Amino acid sequence: MMQATKKSHPIKRGPSVLRRDDPIPPQWPSFTGPSQFVGTSASGRVTVFVDPALGQQALQNAQDLVDDADRVVAANDAIFGTSEGSVNVIIFALNGQTDGTGGADHMGCDFETGAAIEVCASFGNPARVSALFEAELSECCMNGNLCGFSTGEALSRWCAAVISNNALSDFATGPMWAQDGFPNYVDQTDPTDQNPDSTGCGMVFLSWLMSQGFGLDAIAQQMVALGDSGTLAQLYASLTGDSASNAWTTFIAAVNALPNGVTSDDPFGGGSQPAQLAHLPPWAVSLAGRVFSAILADVSAGKTANQIVASVRAALVTAPRARTAAKAAPRNGSAASCPCGSSRRLLPPGKARV
Repeated sequence: MMQATKKSHPIKRGPSVLRRDDPIPPQWPSFTGPSQFVGTSASGRVTVFVDPALGQQALQNAQDLVDDADRVVAANDAIFGTSEGSVNVIIFALNGQTDGTGGADHMGCDFETGAAIEVCASFGNPARVSALFEAELSECCMNGNLCGFSTGEALSRWCAAVISNNALSDFATGPMWAQDGFPNYVDQTDPTDQNPDSTGCGMVFLSWLMSQGFGLDAIAQQMVALGDSGTLAQLYASLTGDSASNAWTTFIAAVNALPNGVTSDDPFGGGSQPAQLAHLPPWAVSLAGRVFSAILADVSAGKTANQIVASVRAALVTAPRARTAAKAAPRNGSAASCPCGSSRRLLPPGKARV
């Protein structure tokens, strides 16, 4: 996501009163006004603030995120194989927007330097707020790798799509990559998260891999292990055992065979396609239990239908499939500092930055 500079937002903010027992907000990447504490998720891992000047609709966004945060965290943990890290989140009018198109950002790509997350308000649409939150939370799990690169950007956007049932469909970059003639960002990694062509290539490539039977968890953990210098071709080789030199030709042949072309970030249906099985192996029975448990938990918690579907989708894309993915290499012992140095901004293609 785009490297953002610190800036002020031309929105008048009213005073807020902090109670003595309220947590102290961190220094945010760009927000400088008063931060009103809203609540902490039941697990204690997500603390949410809001810009009080935005009124009741933003406060509702914040309360909805408090209620949904642990579902998002659980899905994110399943994708990256982690169970660590706490974050602070503030909801405000990023880029002056209140429909989610202002995006989201954070600082470093770990839980030490990146735990202050900014999310654009999306009045009346809590799913977009949860999706933007996950886009940044996922980057905190990248162990100091991938942020600021096309590979990491594609991965974080896929994580957001999965946990929100694709609530950020207007952020899609795959169609732009197709319109621009399918430039090859499989054999090379673009050292930016600002190029919709390289991000779009990554989105479609991951869609294809998932349609071939590889779970998003195996993909994510292998990408983190490959690090900044890793390519999508190397990811393909690690997962399939085939030569990396075959990745682009095999992938682009599949793209050219799509009956409707690339009209979304998931043209292969990898994010929603369950395994095609002729029998029920033990992992399938376990998966069914996980899905049923997720549904029961969400119903008991009063989740919306969209949130329940997103939980099921997250369980499906992190499940083993007809093929067995290669086990990702262990993470580095310590997180490196993020190469892009400051906050990254997730925005729809062509959205102007101010």
